[in-house]
Amino acid sequence: MMIIQTIISGILLGGIYALISMGLNMILGVVRIINFAHGEFLMIAMYLSFIFYAWAGLDPYASAILVVVLLFLLGIVTQKGLIEPILDKPASTKIFVTLGLSIVLQNLALMIFNANYMSVSTPYQMSTINLFGIAISVPRLIAFIVVIAIVVLLYLFLQNTMVGRAIRAVSMQRQAAYLVGINVKRIYLLAFGIGTALVGLAGSMLMPIYSVYPTLGASFVLIAFVVVVLGGMGNMFGAFYGGLLIGVIESLAGVLFSPGLKEVVYFIIFILVLLVKPSGIFSRGKGSEEVGL
Repeated sequence: MMIIQTIISGILLGGIYALISMGLNMILGVVRIINFAHGEFLMIAMYLSFIFYAWAGLDPYASAILVVVLLFLLGIVTQKGLIEPILDKPASTKIFVTLGLSIVLQNLALMIFNANYMSVSTPYQMSTINLFGIAISVPRLIAFIVVIAIVVLLYLFLQNTMVGRAIRAVSMQRQAAYLVGINVKRIYLLAFGIGTALVGLAGSMLMPIYSVYPTLGASFVLIAFVVVVLGGMGNMFGAFYGGLLIGVIESLAGVLFSPGLKEVVYFIIFILVLLVKPSGIFSRGKGSEEVGL
């Protein structure tokens, strides 16, 4: 029963990792840029959720739509102002720009909010559902249900709409997309906006579970990179499976070995995957070479 409990907890935790990683993979798969500031976007989303809670009394789930819209706009501004001018530059330039943005956002948060941990208090925060002797955290269950809904909606959007097909076309072959009349720069804006909107939603889902502080994004973005590599760079739905896998590995490692060793276990798996199949476990195409790594 303990192992079953651990696996279920890991799956629920992995759903949150998947949502963060899907946003990162959307940007990577379409714009072909590794956004090292992705964790800081998550941190901003959590601070926004906290502000709406502290100033307006809005539950983090109730303010999620506002956070998503604001993060979507932030993504568009970032793409237009910082990323678009360097799209044709070497990969190292793009890395330094996003790393610089990450440092700036961290220090801005430190200046505005100090280094204090901030959290919200909700009636369901510590609630659990007991199912056949297994305790399921209500906030994590809600987050997982939201993730499943987002995966389904994203799949339908990408498969059944003209804009979704255009996004897939740009992801597959940018030059061919140019030739058939797709406005590639507009698709880049949309993809970056959707990617940051997804991490904005993840921030709202995380707020009842975690406290927010200026350097929170660093730990989550490392996990997101592991998930992206496991799922396959640019493979958005591979990121979903990769997130679940990392969540289960982390939970099992914490129980079977030591909580302090759980990162060691999935980073060993991360290195092995890079050595054996650099394009990722669930990848159907090229991997890290597509983004100049």
